[in-house]
Amino acid sequence: MTSTTMPMLETYPADINLDRTALAAAIDSLISCAEACTACADACLSEDAVPELTKCIRTNMDCADICGATARVLSRHTGYDANISRSLLEACATACKSCADECARHQDRHEHCRICAEACHSCELACRDLLTAMR
Repeated sequence: MTSTTMPMLETYPADINLDRTALAAAIDSLISCAEACTACADACLSEDAVPELTKCIRTNMDCADICGATARVLSRHTGYDANISRSLLEACATACKSCADECARHQDRHEHCRICAEACHSCELACRDLLTAMR
């Protein structure tokens, strides 16, 4: 299934003061990361050693929520406020780095953590790339 992000951005009738390709890449990465974090948290809850994964579960859930909110805000352009978008992207990059680092601690034992760490790392980079494009 292909993403609808770019087609939706291309149909937006007013000007968007951002590079649409970078914006679409960030939104897609945010959505993918939110899904990976949600799935990883759920998989952690199914592991035998749940107490050892408590921080991972919490970090996954926080990251998923922050990525989801950021994707939704970046998808809206009417009355756009660059300061809000920048703040969310900074927070999201921080959450993604924390989650990637935490998941990486468990990736040798849990494949879902390895996949999630990769998604978080990619999302952190996409957020930072869009922040750079906004300056």
